[in-house]
Amino acid sequence: MTKIAIKVENLSKAYNLGQIGTGTLSQDIQRWWIKMRGKEDPLFKIGHINDRTVKGKDGDLVWSLKDINFEIEQGQAMGIIGKNGAGKSTLLKILSQITSPTTGKIKINGRIASLLEVGTGFHPELTGRENIFLNGAILGMRKSEIKRKFDEIVAFAGVEKYVDTPVKRYSSGMYVRLAFAVAAHLESDVLIVDEVLAVGDAEFQKKCIGKMNEVSKTEGKAILFVSHNMESIKQLCESAIYLENGALKEVGSVNDVINNYYSQFVSQNKNSTFRRDNSCTKDCYLEEAIITQNNIHTTFIDNKSPIELRFKIKNNIKLNICFEIILRDSNMNPIAFISEGSVYGIQHLIEVGKYSGNIILSLPFLAEGNYYMDFIIAEKNIRYVDNVECFMSFQINSPIINETSWVFKQSRAQGSILMDSINVSINKI
Repeated sequence: MTKIAIKVENLSKAYNLGQIGTGTLSQDIQRWWIKMRGKEDPLFKIGHINDRTVKGKDGDLVWSLKDINFEIEQGQAMGIIGKNGAGKSTLLKILSQITSPTTGKIKINGRIASLLEVGTGFHPELTGRENIFLNGAILGMRKSEIKRKFDEIVAFAGVEKYVDTPVKRYSSGMYVRLAFAVAAHLESDVLIVDEVLAVGDAEFQKKCIGKMNEVSKTEGKAILFVSHNMESIKQLCESAIYLENGALKEVGSVNDVINNYYSQFVSQNKNSTFRRDNSCTKDCYLEEAIITQNNIHTTFIDNKSPIELRFKIKNNIKLNICFEIILRDSNMNPIAFISEGSVYGIQHLIEVGKYSGNIILSLPFLAEGNYYMDFIIAEKNIRYVDNVECFMSFQINSPIINETSWVFKQSRAQGSILMDSINVSINKI
């Protein structure tokens, strides 16, 4: 009989917007007394769902997670998908015991290793060698265990040359490689990995997926993996959880869950225009965009000439950002990953305010059919500030022009995410 690694029952997490506590000592004491008597907190009865499209008021109670139930068996890899703000990271923090649930309970059999943020548990002044021992100790590894696996950890991370260099001089990619290597080599029963692998290059991401597959299949570890890269989810996981506004919308086979997740975009984004309401509170986000060809706004694209993506963004803090585009086919499979300057080579330092910009894309390698586009704003190649999935669609109505191009051959032969570069120009409005 297969042993359950994680069991989540009626799990919920509530937050107060804009304040800690209820605002008065008497109300906090009243809530504490009600809880001690085993009765329901009256504040929870008026909670709002975690709908990011609705503007909240100071003091509102928001359910980041609400009534979540699922089980994970030993040796099972489960993906967690959903839009930004759906509650994915909150769920992982509760399972990692970084924060506690408001209601409900979790049962975990065995030791947990988690990798939730780049460089968590690392001290910038210490060397890579010292941080391996420090981070390993934080994760619960004994010194003898770390010594035994030290060479394997360093080799996997690929930082042999810099292992005695302070990690403050590491790139963010080196940071996450070393952090993942320590977590993956911990003798744990459950491995929890958040979106941090997006920082690494394609080769390292493939290496990480392979390592997680290995520890899941051969060592019987349960894997919980959050990613916006659906191909990575499909490669690693047999099942998936779909979260929406803090609620569990679906649990099932990975292909079914991902197909249902993407089906919402088909009905929502059937044109080449995007406009977001004013309730978004992200540091920087896409406000509106349109696709034009030959200066005409259109949904039907002739691949003989480039298209122009015209967009407006709003920035709330000073940031160093770059832009990425993911092209998807009619089945929502990614066929092209396009970034500035061959992955984060170019960045824009922008102040607070609104900006307009444009991206020129040549698409001679696309066949006739329907396509979707993701728009990503990334900060200093560390995190996605805004990731708008399938925010726009268009239709190619002409045959392939360049069937001998590298892009075409790679997409047809491998179905892989492709690398290319784009030039983005932005100006303050």
